[in-house]
Amino acid sequence: MVFKKLLGALGVGGPSIETVLRDQNVVPGGIVYGDIHLIGGERSADILGINVALVTRIEVESGDSEYNQNEKYARAHLSGPFELQPGARHSFPFQMQLPWETPLTHMYGTPLRGTTVGVATELEVARAVDATDLDPVAVHPLPSQERILSAFSNLGFRFVNADCEKGRIHGVHQELPFYQEIEFHPPHQYARGINQLEVTFVTNPHSAEVILELDKRGGLFSEGHDAFQRFTVPHHGFEQTNWEQELDAFLQQASRKHGFF
Repeated sequence: MVFKKLLGALGVGGPSIETVLRDQNVVPGGIVYGDIHLIGGERSADILGINVALVTRIEVESGDSEYNQNEKYARAHLSGPFELQPGARHSFPFQMQLPWETPLTHMYGTPLRGTTVGVATELEVARAVDATDLDPVAVHPLPSQERILSAFSNLGFRFVNADCEKGRIHGVHQELPFYQEIEFHPPHQYARGINQLEVTFVTNPHSAEVILELDKRGGLFSEGHDAFQRFTVPHHGFEQTNWEQELDAFLQQASRKHGFF
């Protein structure tokens, strides 16, 4: 259980809000359940609304510069306007389905360095700045995603970092305005041609589109460049495929096509 409390959110004597997530662990397409407890302060307050949303830190490229920002998505409206009396207590149970494209925060059972997802609780009060309480969520891979990640690990790829970037991938249908890149260092059998590998999942209720970005290692007389490979993994029936063999074939095909080796 995750328990957060925002005391005196709107100044001394103001209302406070508590957010309790019933289970912090979830998968893309899954549902987060929770309860919001609102407690009146020393004076009445005009509540304009209560909302919850998912928040992810993303990178934004603008011209020659980059910056980070919090991206809110999957917003759910829980309450409209009402008057909160002094000391009054109100509870608002909620459930919020995560988009299938929600980025992963955990891999191989451990946190993914570089990516966070949280549930933001927003309390809108008249004549005051919105108060926001943020509770982290642990987003674990779907079985199909986990199988692909395990296959890379079995091939010797080592996780480096993960981040989320604003934008859309050409030729791939996306619901969210950003995507996650999970970066790996290659094992020795690929390292002479590949500098790094980035894996992106664009997932829907039936399957996951897997986009591989291969960063070619530059040579003495040549510059490095990127190559892309894309394939689909179904959520049902993926167990029937030897993904270590498939991924090796994808990498070898891309390497021959782009002259990596």
